[in-house]
Amino acid sequence: MKHPERLKAVESHSHALFAIGDLIHHRLFDYRGVVYDVDPVFCGTEEWYAHVARSRPAKDRPWYRVLVDNSSHETYVAEQNLEKDLISKPIRHPAVSLVFERFENGLYIASRRSN
Repeated sequence: MKHPERLKAVESHSHALFAIGDLIHHRLFDYRGVVYDVDPVFCGTEEWYAHVARSRPAKDRPWYRVLVDNSSHETYVAEQNLEKDLISKPIRHPAVSLVFERFENGLYIASRRSN
């Protein structure tokens, strides 16, 4: 079953490996999460990058905002540090219900927003 809101998100970030609602696993820090926003390139500050991005991931590739499973924490992660989550079970985070309408077939479906 196709979801128009999901297709729109994928099309707007066509070079990104992950889309809004995808479950991911962080390769270095071993946590699961769900993507809730995608930046086509790094959009943080130079100070943040120098302080936090120890592995110096590429700034010209997609970066993702992720709600972290079993936490109230969210992260900003370079694509190179992520892989598809193989568990495909819902995550537990207090903001999931604010961002997503439902969990279906291993994906979160974003809530519809009115302009």
